[in-house]
Amino acid sequence: MDIVLQQLVNGLTLGSVYGLIAVGYTMVYGIIGMINFAHGDVYMVSSYITAIVIALLSYFGFHSFPVVILFTLALTIIITGVYGWTIERVAYRPLRNSTRLAPLISAIGMSLILQNYVQIAQGARPQGVPTLLDGNLRLHIADGYVQITYMKLFILVAAFAGMGILTYVIQKTKLGRMCRATQQDRKMASILGIDTDKIISLVFVIGAAMAALAGVLITLDYGSFDFFIGFIIGVKAFTAAVLGGIGSLPGAMLGGVILGLAEALFSGLVNTDYKDVFAFSLLVMILIFRPSGLLGKPAVEKV
Repeated sequence: MDIVLQQLVNGLTLGSVYGLIAVGYTMVYGIIGMINFAHGDVYMVSSYITAIVIALLSYFGFHSFPVVILFTLALTIIITGVYGWTIERVAYRPLRNSTRLAPLISAIGMSLILQNYVQIAQGARPQGVPTLLDGNLRLHIADGYVQITYMKLFILVAAFAGMGILTYVIQKTKLGRMCRATQQDRKMASILGIDTDKIISLVFVIGAAMAALAGVLITLDYGSFDFFIGFIIGVKAFTAAVLGGIGSLPGAMLGGVILGLAEALFSGLVNTDYKDVFAFSLLVMILIFRPSGLLGKPAVEKV
């Protein structure tokens, strides 16, 4: 029983990070109907930025965790947001009125550019960051116990806080209404005075910011990364977005949590080597019965 509970904690932590990255996929798809295949590499870039910011803060004598995490989050989100804005301007905007295949190929090209750019700039060897938050909580249950580190607790709080803030912005603010209007009908939104180009760029920035939040959290937890991690976690996050219903913010988080729990439980109870097989099999089974995902809306063909 304690093994199951421990894996549930691990899966919830991992799934919350998947959900944060999945938000970028689901927002871009929801507003322009395209998949940003460079999004996983934006997450990868944020991992390197996290390490660089921590190194600079340490060099200047800042070692307090609240100070380090605050500056790291702020700077990483800002810089990664610039990457998201650049991707939209370079890889998507010039091809907006082209065929649907052109932006897809452009995004894949941007992904390869980011990978090679980081490999040349930072080297191909895995990099690492020191542990900034030590300690853990132990909850005794019957004859066993469940352990959760303070870092994992921080990840859970930060991830769900980030999703809560984003949901509030999209649902309750003027900016969110403009985003939803652009998503529903871009031409009509433009006629009504909304600068749809600016909104689309902003959506890329928001998606990159959520990926940056995930990058900071997972880098501090795992402690190591390389230039290729964006592809692997990008595929997982895209799977989470499809599982929850691509285009739905709550669906992205739900899909991430389900995927994380499925991986963790299968790893702890069955076999670590086949956890990805089980996760993707679960996706296939759900999509057979819910083709639009768990919280996605069925596609309606416009006449």
